[in-house]
Amino acid sequence: MKSVEQYRNQKVLVLGLAKSGVNAARLLHKLGAFVTVNDKKKFDENPDAQELLSDGIKVITGGHPLSLLDEDFKVVVKNPGIPYSNPIVSGAQEKGIPVITEVELASQILAGELIGVTGTNGKTTTTTMITMMLNQRTNAGKAYVAGNIGVPASAIAQKATAADTMVTELSSFMLCGIQTLHPHIAVITNIYSTHLDYHGSRENYVKAKMRITMNQTANDYLVINWDSEEWRQLSKQSQATVVPFSRQANTKDGAYEEAGKLYFKDEYIMDAADIRIPGDHNVENALAAIAVAKLQAVPTAGIVQVLKTFTGVRHRTQYVETYQDRQFYNDSKATNLVSTEMALKGFDQPVILLAGGLDRGNEFDELIPDITGLKKMVILGESAPRVKRAADKAGVTHLDAKDVADATRIAFEQASAGDVVLLSPANASWDMYKNFEVRGDEFITTVERLKG
Repeated sequence: MKSVEQYRNQKVLVLGLAKSGVNAARLLHKLGAFVTVNDKKKFDENPDAQELLSDGIKVITGGHPLSLLDEDFKVVVKNPGIPYSNPIVSGAQEKGIPVITEVELASQILAGELIGVTGTNGKTTTTTMITMMLNQRTNAGKAYVAGNIGVPASAIAQKATAADTMVTELSSFMLCGIQTLHPHIAVITNIYSTHLDYHGSRENYVKAKMRITMNQTANDYLVINWDSEEWRQLSKQSQATVVPFSRQANTKDGAYEEAGKLYFKDEYIMDAADIRIPGDHNVENALAAIAVAKLQAVPTAGIVQVLKTFTGVRHRTQYVETYQDRQFYNDSKATNLVSTEMALKGFDQPVILLAGGLDRGNEFDELIPDITGLKKMVILGESAPRVKRAADKAGVTHLDAKDVADATRIAFEQASAGDVVLLSPANASWDMYKNFEVRGDEFITTVERLKG
């Protein structure tokens, strides 16, 4: 951890708690700042706030009072999920107070190297693959996962040494709040359209994603998907050395697939079919990870070992179990259409799809080509009427379920030997569950109960 003095004896507001806010508050307190934490949850229902108060940190809960802006704060550290339209945030910006996210704070104290991974889909899987590959090296420090993957970057940055690497999953929400964050290697897996309710437009969303490379120089690397003309054009915004990866073009300057084989530059790495987790999207994730690993001098044998044995990240096309010759996959992280499309493309077997969740007002016609030919669908959640309309247009038989546990049992009863039961909702979870992790855990638990 670097020694920084810029926060000592300065007033700092931490807006919003959860893991990132709690860790940011504790780090700032450790750095000598006068920290105020503000969270909308009431104090008696807020164990995080209670713990911070016991640590000697000022806590204000139950809402976001505008009177906070009367304080002479040096900086506001904002929970990524709080929109910039929030009156405290917009008010701070009007006063010229910097508004940052916890990953920016973490990058300021990080002694080791930073690798940043962003994109609409594939971030978590790619981040995990890269970290596992870097830890195949025997002559380097340890690689840690951090960021949007569920591990606060400020916690990792405090323990990482100068020899270590922090592989950080960066969401567009996080990237909006960076100023100096400087990854030596930045990865952009892909950019589609999502979170437009937060960013206001696709243009703003793309701009947020491209902030990952804004502080890079020619001594750094931008590893970027080369399978879209838009993404190739976006790469020109970077000052970094561009290293492409592609399933469609022989990008001899980077990682690519040719005739079912994976290469980095002219070096054969492995057959795509030997990657343990299914789907073309996971081949793309693997290519991105291969590019980073080769730039970091990971032996090819170590790369192959990871890709042949890695069974997937929890809730991201995660293989759960085979029971009575039915395979169960948990893709609860699929909170948008593109994620579900990619998951479905990974299977050649008959699939029973569990879908539905929070109703954001969008229709699901984009899914029709991918759900056409499914064995059946089990549909749940607020968005069920909209999902059913798409299923009807695709000619897919569908059944109703009250929750994920019910849907899993129904799917098992409808499945035959050789079928795949796939939870890939194409929707956020907040209509029924606290988050996608809780939703996915219910699927896993139900599969275990079916076996028992």
